[in-house]
Amino acid sequence: MSFLALFTLAQGRTESGDDLPIWKIAGLIVLGILLLIFLTVFLRFANLYVRSLFTGAGVGLFDMFAMSLRRVNPATIVNARVNLVQARITSVDKRDLEAHVLAGGNVDRVVRALIAADRAGIPLDFRVASSIDLAGRDVLEAVKTSVTPKVIDCPNPQSGKTEIAAVAKDGIQVLAKARVTVRTNIARLVGGAGEETIIARVGEGIVSTIGSKASHKEVLENPDHISKTVLARGLDAGTAFEIVSIDIADVDIGINIGARLQADQAEADKRVAQANAEKRRAMAVSAEQEFKAQVMENRAAVVLAEAEVPKAMAEALRSGNLGVMDLYRLRNVDADTKMRSAIGSEGDKPHTTEGHG
Repeated sequence: MSFLALFTLAQGRTESGDDLPIWKIAGLIVLGILLLIFLTVFLRFANLYVRSLFTGAGVGLFDMFAMSLRRVNPATIVNARVNLVQARITSVDKRDLEAHVLAGGNVDRVVRALIAADRAGIPLDFRVASSIDLAGRDVLEAVKTSVTPKVIDCPNPQSGKTEIAAVAKDGIQVLAKARVTVRTNIARLVGGAGEETIIARVGEGIVSTIGSKASHKEVLENPDHISKTVLARGLDAGTAFEIVSIDIADVDIGINIGARLQADQAEADKRVAQANAEKRRAMAVSAEQEFKAQVMENRAAVVLAEAEVPKAMAEALRSGNLGVMDLYRLRNVDADTKMRSAIGSEGDKPHTTEGHG
């Protein structure tokens, strides 16, 4: 009965003289309003309510109305409850689903992850799955990776590198490429490190293992030693994965780092020696210039001393300490000395014999 019908019935009885009490009229009006609200809600959520009723989802009509008031899409909760009931998972309440939606989570992905984990026999409850989803991880992908291990290339091709470069003790560079098979550890998924940490740790382990080899030939002969050594280090600690295996996909020889380093060192030593030689040459040139300056200085002193001799002789003549005859004798001695020196220098020259025709 609609609100209009109730109003018409009350008006008809009033006109016929059969007056109704005011509280009965108010009650009929309130009843009509409630009936109108019920019909509006029922018509809006009739499809979802019928689906929930026949599948046993347990979401009532007024629950849907309350969800709409809380700005939660009732269809999302009903669909999630239907999937859980059909999968025989009854431990998840509709309030938990609604709370996860209000927290900004993806209910559909969490429900699918719960169903996949239940079918695979992996222990996973709604609280853990919702926390993983709210942490920004793909919980459904984590369940799939936990069932089917995932292969990670090391190094990551997206980083621009295709091989890991390491140097053995003999100075030969070895280029290696590894494939890491990992399985998701759901218990460590929240707060655990991701794939980048696995790739970095495996790369570090490969470089360290190759660097400990005495020769690059050992690496080429037994590349499985690298994977065994790296796998034994427990590189998956603190990560969201469990390393199943580490396989060396390719090993190649790079450049001779030792020879290049020796050549660079020799070139550096040569430059140091050239610099030292240039320094010594500059010091020798400087010393030579100093010696020439000293010679010129000594020659100047001799010239000054020789210039004092005539002055002394003139002074001796004026003072009577030296006579004219003494002066002549000194000049004769000087001339004789110069003549003897000239004759001695000519005697030191080699003689040439000319033939006469």
